[in-house]
Amino acid sequence: MKVTRQKHAKKNMGFYKHNFHFREPFQVLLDGTFCQAALRNKIQIREQLPGYLGGAAQLCTTRCVLKELESLGKALYGAKLIAQRFQVRNCSHHKDLVSGSACLLSMIEEGNPHHYFIATQDQDLANKVKKKAGVPLLFIIQNTMVLDKPSPKSLAFVQKLQTNELVPEHQKQSIVELKEKEGLAKQEGEKRKKRKRAGGPNPLSCLKKKKKKTQEGQEPSAEKKRRRQRKRNRVKAEAVQPVQNNEEE
Repeated sequence: MKVTRQKHAKKNMGFYKHNFHFREPFQVLLDGTFCQAALRNKIQIREQLPGYLGGAAQLCTTRCVLKELESLGKALYGAKLIAQRFQVRNCSHHKDLVSGSACLLSMIEEGNPHHYFIATQDQDLANKVKKKAGVPLLFIIQNTMVLDKPSPKSLAFVQKLQTNELVPEHQKQSIVELKEKEGLAKQEGEKRKKRKRAGGPNPLSCLKKKKKKTQEGQEPSAEKKRRRQRKRNRVKAEAVQPVQNNEEE
């Protein structure tokens, strides 16, 4: 049973890591009901939860949750002591504190950009969390912590992403910021310059060179004949000159 539960947790964690970019340390927001259930079932949240999620986890809560536990008195005194050990995240309710469930819902608005898990035993809060895409839900059942399977809202959201119909708002903002940082952001209407590709060799340069034509009316063979005739006349003149000199002597 434990192996099967671990396999389901690993599969569900893979879904959130791949589609919603959840990374370690996983940030888990806990309310008073979850702390009370852990105390009653003798669950060591800090020791057991990282092993179940398969990575380091940061347990945190809000001031509204702590104030709510304090107002409930001795009945939830043990849960308050457990919650006080966790990190306190700043919420938007600085002056007028709200209920713990309303505060946790406000922490996952706008697409859950901080990648929070919600750990609660409040069924009403759990149903509202399931209506938001990309928010993992943790609860305790039969003395064990359970990571709920992805909600229909999360599955539909991922399907739209895969068909390129929707891009999360926080991802759009991240893309714009990265472009501005790298200097890639361009003004509207500016056209992108085409880059010239390296072409092949000029086909005309591959042709064989043609021989130059001689002057009009003359052929190469006739010019060669004239040169040979001049050489013969010189040889004859040189041969006749020694004979004349002998006769004079």
